[in-house]
Amino acid sequence: MGVDYYNILKVNHNATDDDLKKAYKRLAMIWHPDKNPTARRDEAEAKFKRISEAYDVLSDPQKRQIYDLYGEEGLKSGKIPNNSSSSSYEASSSSSSSRHPPHFYHQHRQQHPPNASSFRFNPRDAEDIYAEIFGSEGGGGGGGGGGGGHRTFRDGSFRNGHFNAGNGGHGSELRKAPAVENPLPCSLEDLCKGVKKKMRLSRHVYDASGKMRVVEEILPIEIKPGWKRGTKLTFPKKGNEEPGIIPADIIFVVEEKPHPVYKRDGNDLLVNQEITLLEALTGKTIDLTTLDGRTLMIPITDIVNPDHEIVVPNEGMPISKEPGKKGNLRLKLNVRYPSKLTAEQKSELKRVLGGVL
Repeated sequence: MGVDYYNILKVNHNATDDDLKKAYKRLAMIWHPDKNPTARRDEAEAKFKRISEAYDVLSDPQKRQIYDLYGEEGLKSGKIPNNSSSSSYEASSSSSSSRHPPHFYHQHRQQHPPNASSFRFNPRDAEDIYAEIFGSEGGGGGGGGGGGGHRTFRDGSFRNGHFNAGNGGHGSELRKAPAVENPLPCSLEDLCKGVKKKMRLSRHVYDASGKMRVVEEILPIEIKPGWKRGTKLTFPKKGNEEPGIIPADIIFVVEEKPHPVYKRDGNDLLVNQEITLLEALTGKTIDLTTLDGRTLMIPITDIVNPDHEIVVPNEGMPISKEPGKKGNLRLKLNVRYPSKLTAEQKSELKRVLGGVL
């Protein structure tokens, strides 16, 4: 069986020139090699050439008539039966319908198909067709039938999302969809130790036939130790696919979840710790569980003044740009005074502290 050009373009056998052009544009924007990643480039190039060949044949009345009657083999080989009689012509038409449902032109019974001596299959260059279809819309020279006036992209092709005309044409620009930002909530533990996450992404893509479908992908996200709120992680072109538009980048933006003990201040960690007046005067050892799971014991031996702060070096957040280094832990001590004292307690305090204060 030969190639079914109608199926390649997803059009019926009565498709008009406008139908063919719309189908070609939709598929070409999906399968042009420069719109596909390197890993899919060979597949895209093969499909793009097949799409272009289908459009070339079906948009040319002579090629289309021969193809409808004799299929791909008859079109390309030039082995077309002799049209000595209308009866043989109708028989050929009937026999070809088993391979391709025939597309008949108006008054075709009064016309004889071209014979081998008058027709030779001469396929057009895929990039020439592309330049003609899209170049004419961008205000560049576009022409229809294969003359030398249209632009060619054979030397330029796509470069960085632009059409660069190889022959000095004006080039049309592909528009990229705006980036889509999504919050990425992270605990302070995650941002301290680092963690790997998996995010499920659903998006619209076009399959090989040009039909849109929803696919799901798992995006791996590695949170580095020390990342801060506002850090962005970008996945290029993972947005929805649309004809004529470069898919949007998907960006995840780090957000810090509130922590019951610690508060972040740059690379430092802040802890507000309340102690009693007795502890402020006599001392205390404060136990803290660090973000990476260790137990940190901080002795207080000096008398604590109001708004006293203890700095513990190298116990803050990791510094992402300086591996091995950390910020500080800053312990702010708030003294809790008794709400009331008895006369006996006041007398005892005066006795004990009277000679000190």
